Amino acid sequence: MMKKILKRMFNPENKNMNNEEQQIMDYLILNNAVEVVAVDNKTGELLYSFTPKLKEVMPDLYEEHINSVNSEILSLWERGYVNIDFLLDEPKITLSQKSLHRKELEKLTPDEQWSINEIKRLLRD
Repeated sequence: MMKKILKRMFNPENKNMNNEEQQIMDYLILNNAVEVVAVDNKTGELLYSFTPKLKEVMPDLYEEHINSVNSEILSLWERGYVNIDFLLDEPKITLSQKSLHRKELEKLTPDEQWSINEIKRLLRD
């Protein structure tokens, strides 16, 4: 169930949630575990992000999300889109030159492009 919610939250094209999934999404929003971060410029759909509060509101979803993010970042690192300094206590992620070139970004899936844009947003903040 949690994996379905993650996929639907972060994939605006798959936006048809069933009643149970919508109730969970509403619960997360009302408990400040999810926030709107942007509007998808292709679909006009709201894009959401988890807040740190997710860890206490829904620990299972938090763990699943962390595992998903880590997997995505490692995949981007293996293909040269991000750099990771593993020698620090908390590894530092930075963008590579490859992630700044439009033609290179077009080679990524929409989900991977969203991840790169989210990393850019977080680095700006």
